[in-house]
Amino acid sequence: MSVSEAPADGRITIERQGRLFLIGIDRPKKLNGFSPKMLTELAGAFTAFETDDEAWVGVLFAEGKNFTAGLELDKVAPVMRERGSVFPAGMVDPLMLRPPLRTKPVVCAVQGICFTLGIELMLATDIVIAADDCRFAQIEVKRGIMPSGGATIRMVERAGWGNAQRYLLTGDEFNAAEALRLGFVQEVVKAGTEKARALEIAEVVAAQAPLAVRASLGSSRLSVDQGPHAAIREFNSTQGRLMATQDAAEGVRSFVERRAGRFAGK
Repeated sequence: MSVSEAPADGRITIERQGRLFLIGIDRPKKLNGFSPKMLTELAGAFTAFETDDEAWVGVLFAEGKNFTAGLELDKVAPVMRERGSVFPAGMVDPLMLRPPLRTKPVVCAVQGICFTLGIELMLATDIVIAADDCRFAQIEVKRGIMPSGGATIRMVERAGWGNAQRYLLTGDEFNAAEALRLGFVQEVVKAGTEKARALEIAEVVAAQAPLAVRASLGSSRLSVDQGPHAAIREFNSTQGRLMATQDAAEGVRSFVERRAGRFAGK
């Protein structure tokens, strides 16, 4: 990852650390507000993660004191009208709304200001670590538009109807403790330690059998998208495929030998 200063319209950085694929939002002088360039680069980064066979777990984070203030709306609005989405077609969707979709887990670290697109990005990941200085707000109604990156779905899914509408319809801010109560984040840590904690959890996930991790993630998503019975119907066939893998055999050996498994993703 380059340590040079980010360009004026920002950038998305990528770095691989062993089995981890780090995706960084880098425009701190503008509160990490997303320019059209950054949106394209973010989709490109998620696509690179999905297609990298050696990368098993992603980590999404932001440079500086804030996760993101959201979209640079005056510049992004024309792109939204042209594309119908903030992200280009054909790349993995960071918001997990339109195919192609990623199949690998992502851990997200958020801090400071986390508005609009920031909330939608973190809710599209799988585990979220929040700094205790976080300020959250879904303020689209204050700009004459609605959230279209998944907040209207995922906030209801996690927090229930009334809790979600409390913030979707008012645009009011809420803090990290409230985000934890609502199930939007999974841990709250001291500001400045959120990335380290996200990396720690990502390393634990990356130590597991990757095919089993992806199967578990896929089963959970199938249940959310199509209902529990759709997931139940796939249990036996998916488990059968996993049982035939080298990693499953290694799992049995590690159990017998009372040691951690050494998985290869095969």
